[in-house]
Amino acid sequence: MWGYDSDTLMHGRKALTFLLCFLFALPLSGQGEFTPEKTDSLLVMWYHENYRQDNINTVPELDSLSLTSIVSDEVMMQRLAGLNPYFSLPFNEVVKNYMIVYSEKRGETMQRAMRLSDYYFPIFEETFRRYSLPLELKYLAVVESMLNPTATSRAGAMGLWQFMFKTARSYGLSINSYVDERLDVEKSTDAAARYLLSLYEMLGDWPLAISAYNCGAGNVNKAIRRAGGKRDFWSVYPYLPRETRGYMPAFVGVMYAFNYSREDLPDSLNVGAPIHIDTFEVRKNLHFRQISEVVGVPLEDLRYLNPKYYRDIIPGSSGTCIVNIPYSWSPSYLSVAPDSLYAYKADEYLSDKVLKDAASSSADGNGVRTLYRVKSGDTLSHIAKRYRVSVRQLMNWNHLRSDRLSIGQKIYIY
Repeated sequence: MWGYDSDTLMHGRKALTFLLCFLFALPLSGQGEFTPEKTDSLLVMWYHENYRQDNINTVPELDSLSLTSIVSDEVMMQRLAGLNPYFSLPFNEVVKNYMIVYSEKRGETMQRAMRLSDYYFPIFEETFRRYSLPLELKYLAVVESMLNPTATSRAGAMGLWQFMFKTARSYGLSINSYVDERLDVEKSTDAAARYLLSLYEMLGDWPLAISAYNCGAGNVNKAIRRAGGKRDFWSVYPYLPRETRGYMPAFVGVMYAFNYSREDLPDSLNVGAPIHIDTFEVRKNLHFRQISEVVGVPLEDLRYLNPKYYRDIIPGSSGTCIVNIPYSWSPSYLSVAPDSLYAYKADEYLSDKVLKDAASSSADGNGVRTLYRVKSGDTLSHIAKRYRVSVRQLMNWNHLRSDRLSIGQKIYIY
């Protein structure tokens, strides 16, 4: 979802590549190759680490297959029509394949996104109503990030709406040494709404605007010219960038899955996202550990609800900031005197060295941060070589006192 620039050309290649790469890894004969486990494995690979740009030019398209659903075409068509969307959703073999993949082969990752939607969709809908946008656009965030608020692509796109750095800045999102508002749910959603509205005003068609969200308006306008000036999605479809053709069908597939397979979610699936939160103003620098140790809010809850703050620091001294707290902890937070909270272990958590390290953390000059999760066999040297940084930089950025790592540990690379 990026402007038509060098960032676009790099990141515009991503749409639905996780599905196409999966298909490329499987035999094209036979229709029983998709399983929830394989699909889930692919989603995890895509959203966390293993996207490879050099796969793009060799993967087959999803419209080259014919998948079989557990329900008839007639039922699928009736269900699709029953969604009564703001814009037309035609049924064909391409759309059908994505409907099947998302609703019947989804795995735990898609199930998790469905659970997370209870928390995120009301925020999206409130924002889209404010801009008079179709509420169905909320499903784009599932296609983009599977509702992972800290999703980071190798191209540098971040957050629920996968903004690139330049596009984020152009829509007023702050990115500095302490804050990346691409990871702020409300602000990034507001920016995404304004960007989608501008695309629609430019192209005059929601399916085309949705496609442009992936590859940029320039590429869509080029496809329109090649289609002889026709401005409907399926006329333009053959001329869109290969990796973008599946973006709108995937959007339909996600919408279908959320409406017709959500009831199958296991009751045991717990994603840890609270439905109710409170927001509080912070007017001085404050560390998450101060809140956690004084108030009792679990540190991971603070990080999950406030992913935009780097290094667990809320930079309230530079201007009033907002911190999200689980509703159940609000009474405890309010019972603590603000001065005592700000003063608690300030010399340790907010020392001059800590603040100086944070202020100089944007090593590449534009504030882009990549999250890496440590895997079995990883070493700091291996990670440093992979991302072309030094071991010393990794240790400084992550406040590591030794080179010992644990599986699943988060390592940030700037």
